[in-house]
Amino acid sequence: MRTAPRATVRILTLAAWVAGCASTPPPAASVGPASLASEETTIASQGLTEMTLRYAGQLTSPGPAMLEKADYELVSDGQVVEKGSAPLGVTLAPDAPTPFSFQANAAYVRSPEDLRELSERGGTLLVALRGTLTVRAGESVRTVPFAASRPVRVPRLPVVRIESLDGARYSDEKVDLLVRLGVDNPNPFPLRLEGLTYAVTVGGRKLGEGTQGQADTVDAAATGVYPVEVAVTRETWGQDVRALIAKGTLPYQVAGELTGPLVRVPYSLSGDVKLNVSR
Repeated sequence: MRTAPRATVRILTLAAWVAGCASTPPPAASVGPASLASEETTIASQGLTEMTLRYAGQLTSPGPAMLEKADYELVSDGQVVEKGSAPLGVTLAPDAPTPFSFQANAAYVRSPEDLRELSERGGTLLVALRGTLTVRAGESVRTVPFAASRPVRVPRLPVVRIESLDGARYSDEKVDLLVRLGVDNPNPFPLRLEGLTYAVTVGGRKLGEGTQGQADTVDAAATGVYPVEVAVTRETWGQDVRALIAKGTLPYQVAGELTGPLVRVPYSLSGDVKLNVSR
């Protein structure tokens, strides 16, 4: 039997190697790490107890890739108050800075005590969004850390005060007392109320009580005004009302509580109102 020449064997071996390479392509090279720039956290909205932060940045990938999601922590005053994951689905072209953003919401005040402590402290607190971005290029998955912070004004409790006071004397035995209670909102956002309770006392005797401002909203940096009216007469105050009115001034007290989400503000306002003659 004749043996094939060595040259023929080498040609057949080379042909088999080429055929094998054609049927099994080499694995794709993994894409290098993406770079992050222009990080910024802004306040999308803020309330007395909750806030929404917006994170924005620009991501550059050395090859085609997909920015899949952001796993984040929302931090307020050094404490993590919320964790979550935001789907993004942003296509990254090679070497092209690509903008992206997401929002996260959290309650940054947990109790009436926390709210009162922040209000008394005043100033600002630092809030931040931090975490990792997931970038996929084919079968390769990489994570990119991110973090951006900013200061915000602390929430402040509202203040109840006397907006105006008027005592109209109609006779020696009748005075109508009109008290306008003011609720000052010192915050740069609206304040939602649950109610403003009140009890009006004149000369040591309670003449009226009730609730105003239920489910009302006081605009940012504004004052809500709630009128309360009571009559000082023989029927409401007693037999000695003539002597009380003859003094020309009435000692009064208005006391109660302002309530809202995590808001508990007791108040007590007192003084003397000079009577005007009404005809």
